[in-house]
Amino acid sequence: MVSKFKPALNRVYLIEKYTMFHILEGTGGIEVDFKNYHDWKDKLIFLGVGQYIKFSSENFLVRKIEFEEEKVFSNKDVRVLFKHLIALGYINFNECTTCQKYLSNSVFSKQASDIIDVSSEQWYWQNPFHAKQEEYHVIFDIKDIIDEQYKNHLSNDRLSKIIGVRGYEAQALFKSKIGITVKSMLGQKRFLESKKEIAFTDKSIKEIAYEFGFKDPAYFNRVFSKMAGQSPATFRKTTDYASKDTFLPELYELLATHHKEQRVIDFYANKMNLSIKTLSKKVKDKLNITLGQLIRQELINTAKFLLQTDSTVKEIAYELGFAEANHFSSFFKHHTSYSPLEYRQLLSKN
Repeated sequence: MVSKFKPALNRVYLIEKYTMFHILEGTGGIEVDFKNYHDWKDKLIFLGVGQYIKFSSENFLVRKIEFEEEKVFSNKDVRVLFKHLIALGYINFNECTTCQKYLSNSVFSKQASDIIDVSSEQWYWQNPFHAKQEEYHVIFDIKDIIDEQYKNHLSNDRLSKIIGVRGYEAQALFKSKIGITVKSMLGQKRFLESKKEIAFTDKSIKEIAYEFGFKDPAYFNRVFSKMAGQSPATFRKTTDYASKDTFLPELYELLATHHKEQRVIDFYANKMNLSIKTLSKKVKDKLNITLGQLIRQELINTAKFLLQTDSTVKEIAYELGFAEANHFSSFFKHHTSYSPLEYRQLLSKN
């Protein structure tokens, strides 16, 4: 099913079907599975069943495609989009001409699998972990096992037996390409799913501990507190999405209004009646990035938008508050790997 909608501020949208999100308009960040993302522009985002997405401002316009056909997902190549390893499953929209043609149609094909097929091809072309296609199959076979076994506390020997032929060799491949061990990812998956149970259900902490294979709830509390930096009970209170926390919407609105001419932290601290230290800490705690990084990301997003217009690079540089066009060009290339002209040429090819 294809739909366009304006998401409600801070509402948690739980994913019940394999879903693609294409954000058409908006400023601010998105949250997926307790991680915040600000570089969602020019991406098609793919979320699997059991994940969630939350939008941090009210000005988003989103196209959503829910995939009804379960048989589509019998193709093992498709899982690269939906079974996330480190971060979001996404493809770069600007680099996928076929995706653009498909999504520009006013009437979509009844075969929603079309966009899945071209997207998975694009994902392999992007090759995010610099692996061969047959190596990806080994990696995602292991991810399937992680998704099935995360509630069990498995030893390396037991993991190797479940993985099967050349189990230790497969684990070594996983570690070399993904950057963490299979055992660590199993623990991360267990931690993530326990956070969802704490945040989105009314189950007792003791009940959740037993459900996730902990024989001693006190030990679960210690493990969770070490990983989260707070106890399960405190985490449940701080992730109360029913409460009206206006901090991020106010910050994003200020950034959208002032980022072209104001890049110093004390300006935003004064506007929000906070000390620089308090503002910096709140941004870091909530978004896991610095305010400076957030301002730079906003500048890059605006620059990308302006490079799609007829404005010259010099005009864009001045509009964004750069004294010299070459300063803007260096800034843009440092953060995108493209010069403004190279980025513009990339857009024209697509």
